[in-house]
Amino acid sequence: MIIDSLNWKILKCLQENARQSNVAIGKRVGISSPAVSERIKKMEDAGIIQGYKTSVSPLDVGYQLKALITLRAFMGMLKPFLEKVKTYDEVLNCYRITGNENIVMEVVFKNQKHLESFIDQLIVYGETKTQIVLSHVVKYNEVKPLK
Repeated sequence: MIIDSLNWKILKCLQENARQSNVAIGKRVGISSPAVSERIKKMEDAGIIQGYKTSVSPLDVGYQLKALITLRAFMGMLKPFLEKVKTYDEVLNCYRITGNENIVMEVVFKNQKHLESFIDQLIVYGETKTQIVLSHVVKYNEVKPLK
């Protein structure tokens, strides 16, 4: 599917606020609400729009720590870890990466003891490195057109 400038404008609107109406988007981009709806549906069907989610602040619901944890898997432990990581409630995002480490995870914890317990579960799969997140500098930056 070709993403023309009008579709990019619609995507920009949705990335700013996915709950706004097609009427509001249409007014901003200069087309009718049914035309907006049709374009959104086509982008959903093509997999360009992958879904709509509510963003929840971990700190405001009781988590005290956010961390980035990298894992360098032991020989033969990467595949078992890739299955196990899907079961951890603490993991917000997990990426398989290149370089010395195999995995980087964004995780949240109630407290330092919770973090320690989580790391104890990971060390059977490989060597870990943990960085505590102090603040969020860029948050949910929108995907922009290729230049």
